[in-house]
Amino acid sequence: VQLQASGGGLVQAGGSLRLSCAASGRTFRIYAMGWFRQAPGKEREFVAGINWSGGTTYYADSVKGRFTISRDNAKNTVYLQMNGLRPEDTAVYYCAAGRQVPRETSGVDYWGQGTLVTVSS
Repeated sequence: VQLQASGGGLVQAGGSLRLSCAASGRTFRIYAMGWFRQAPGKEREFVAGINWSGGTTYYADSVKGRFTISRDNAKNTVYLQMNGLRPEDTAVYYCAAGRQVPRETSGVDYWGQGTLVTVSS
């Protein structure tokens, strides 16, 4: 599986962005998907995850109620809708695929290349 993330950019605090992650390969629908982020000088951390069907989702406490993960298996794409963005959300965001919902980096089988999100105050 190859993953291509897009949708990052510069946004003011309180604004919104939607990240997309397009996957190649016919096996996309059997993989659980997730989003991670890595801020400068910090470790990569889990943001959100979704199971293969889209029926179960998980979120880091820091983004609950603000971010929504979803997927469209017909389009081989997973999304991260980010609302109420804060300066502390500034990071490179990576999409990830795993056999189980990847909630730690050790659970990731495939990584996308990352897209930068910058939130100004």
